[in-house]
Amino acid sequence: MLKSNDIYSSITQKIITDLEKGELTWRKPWNSENLTGNVMLPLRWNKIPYTGINTIMLWATAADKGYSSPYWMTFKQAIDLKAHVRKGEKGTTVVYADKIIKDETKEDGTSTINRIPFLKLYTVFNASQLEGLPEHFNKLPEPTIVNPEKRIEETEQFFKETKAEIFTGGKAAYYEHADRIEMPPFECFNNAASYYGTLAHEVTHWTKHTSRLNRDFNRKKWGDEGYAKEELVAELGACFLGAVLGFEPVTKEDHAAYIQSWLKVLKNDNRFIIHAASQAQKAVEYMNELQNKEVPGQKRVAEFELI
Repeated sequence: MLKSNDIYSSITQKIITDLEKGELTWRKPWNSENLTGNVMLPLRWNKIPYTGINTIMLWATAADKGYSSPYWMTFKQAIDLKAHVRKGEKGTTVVYADKIIKDETKEDGTSTINRIPFLKLYTVFNASQLEGLPEHFNKLPEPTIVNPEKRIEETEQFFKETKAEIFTGGKAAYYEHADRIEMPPFECFNNAASYYGTLAHEVTHWTKHTSRLNRDFNRKKWGDEGYAKEELVAELGACFLGAVLGFEPVTKEDHAAYIQSWLKVLKNDNRFIIHAASQAQKAVEYMNELQNKEVPGQKRVAEFELI
């Protein structure tokens, strides 16, 4: 079995390879014809969404291979459902993360509890690769239709329930010192999806405040490594939230510069993409917890990924 560091390296290298080609792995579903209008979170056999880095990797695989079903499962889970993997099909790797609790006794006789993180790999198959599954596993979701000229009431309500202070201005930005979000007028955007995608990015930044998730990457100045890390979390958070609420997040105009800064971060730290995905997941879950009602398709999961 691969060691944890090998797993981190393998996942990070996949992301780096795509970034070097100018591709954002986590945006592939929106660029894939077979998933246009049907982008949603990858689901386990029991309809519980995958989270964090597994969302990114399964999205990318579905887009690359042309899989249209949102469902993924292990070989055994398929067998339990009286189905089987089509001959010649190859599985996709997902990650299970947890911690080993180890009680160690010191020389002075006192004991300490150490929590040692570890990763394990599992192989899953998309429903499109299986035969004999119940019909609902292969039924495609209805395309999400976004009116490009009108605000979307449900999405408006979602952001309203966060209680984030948003004011109209000339650019999109989150000001941590004032704890306020600036957004251009709705009419300035090409369509509703562009507006909500940008807003999702800024509200993800908003969750980092010390009174909320207290997310700090030791940022000292604009454009440094801490800045690049936070921008990656906000980018991923917008994509995760877009899949839940049904809009396509929009890459900022200067995304090429972001790609270069993200490449530098990932090459310096092969664990960060997994950490960034986890932080983005927490941001989305935090926003969900601020809602008066549960968001369809979202179910809070443990911090560590479960198969």
